[in-house]
Amino acid sequence: MIVRSLKDVDGTEADVKTETWRSRRIVLAKDGVGFSFHETVLYAGTETSMWYANHIELVHCIEGEAEVTNDETGEVHLITPGTLYLLNGHEKHTVRPKTDFRVLCVFNPPVTGREVHDENGVYPLLTEADA
Repeated sequence: MIVRSLKDVDGTEADVKTETWRSRRIVLAKDGVGFSFHETVLYAGTETSMWYANHIELVHCIEGEAEVTNDETGEVHLITPGTLYLLNGHEKHTVRPKTDFRVLCVFNPPVTGREVHDENGVYPLLTEADA
């Protein structure tokens, strides 16, 4: 059994901060459970374009409000607490938080925690063997 708190992640290499978001990566590939789990806050008034070409991501909003645009179709969705979106087709997308936007995210395959978005918004497909 794994028991872990956000406080256990704060200030570690699993606490990743950028100009537009902070992601606390709570469960990672090294835990061996087949997915990773993160709490992420995207900051109000920012814009982040992403494309998980190598991962499926589920995003569940627990606080705040944001518009998510499917960059491939132009569809815009308002995401509010209790709403989720699932990038099951590796969709390129842009998130525009109206307020600080706190979400819980699940990635499959799991991330190692060392990933950063490249110039296309993609996380590389890393494994623990790459460490």
